[in-house]
Amino acid sequence: MDLSRFPRRIYTEHPTPIEPLPRFSEWLGGPEIWIKRDDLLGLAPGGNKTRKLEFLAADALAKGADTLVTCGAPQSNHCRITLAAAVKEGLRCRFVIEERVPNSYREDASGNNFMFRLLGVEAVTVVPAGTDMTAAMQKVADDLAAEGRKGYIIPGGGSNALGGLGYVACAQEMQQQWFEKQLRFDHLVVGSGSSGTHGGLLAGFLGNRIDVPITGVGVSRDPADQEPLVHREAQAVVDLLGLDIQVPREAVVSVGGYWQPKYSVPNAKMVEAVQALARTEAILLDPVYTGKVMAGLIGLARQGRFKAGERVLFLHTGGAPSVHAYEAELLGSMPVAD
Repeated sequence: MDLSRFPRRIYTEHPTPIEPLPRFSEWLGGPEIWIKRDDLLGLAPGGNKTRKLEFLAADALAKGADTLVTCGAPQSNHCRITLAAAVKEGLRCRFVIEERVPNSYREDASGNNFMFRLLGVEAVTVVPAGTDMTAAMQKVADDLAAEGRKGYIIPGGGSNALGGLGYVACAQEMQQQWFEKQLRFDHLVVGSGSSGTHGGLLAGFLGNRIDVPITGVGVSRDPADQEPLVHREAQAVVDLLGLDIQVPREAVVSVGGYWQPKYSVPNAKMVEAVQALARTEAILLDPVYTGKVMAGLIGLARQGRFKAGERVLFLHTGGAPSVHAYEAELLGSMPVAD
């Protein structure tokens, strides 16, 4: 799979580490857990959207844009990393923030909101849940055009076929690491939200004939709603690459039940997962994405889906800044949903 024909900016000069988690594995019992540290990718301070933005920012620059326009939730990792890419490239950046939980956006909040201000976001438009985000971002781009500027719209999560190439590149990177380290994994676990990471990896695994099943843990939807999104994304990436592949519907596997009661709202299983990894391996997960994804891995292991003696790779997609926006919940001084 040749990615060299696509413009690309390089924000990380090295592969992210793949590490064993021996103390966490002992705590969990059963399978042997490893971690792929995409929380250590470039663009402050790391996370999976960096890989997508290598292709998306390159396309924006090639098209003469001076401003990146994107969207997300109030503590959006994607918005923060898009802003970091803009700073790196000498561009400006504007956000459309969707309050999926009413009154959840506070300009003076900590976590990623603090990073928005520190990195110098140009403008933030806050809209209610259910807003047509594509239309809202187009309105921002139209306002820029009226000022004689050129905006480049990046969809939520950087999740389109071009952004998905970032996780085709990650699949190739992992394949090389596994070969060099003589590693073999029985399962890969990844967060499944806007679908770009899950779909891009699936396309990369199919295109590179990597025979390791991928399980996505939903962070905002259960399988009936999530899996069609991932399937469409994977097929779009495959089509962009010009591969003669039809993505099998059965290759898209996700689990639900770990993101409730609502997207970004803490629950007890997430708190257990965040505390467990912090206290066994000194690795931080975030409450919105990776904490709930690790809760899913823990749940699947306890259910026997991941068995003793199997080796499971967890893709850490970043998000550490938002830990600070949930300090009370993570330390147990506020109740969380079961």
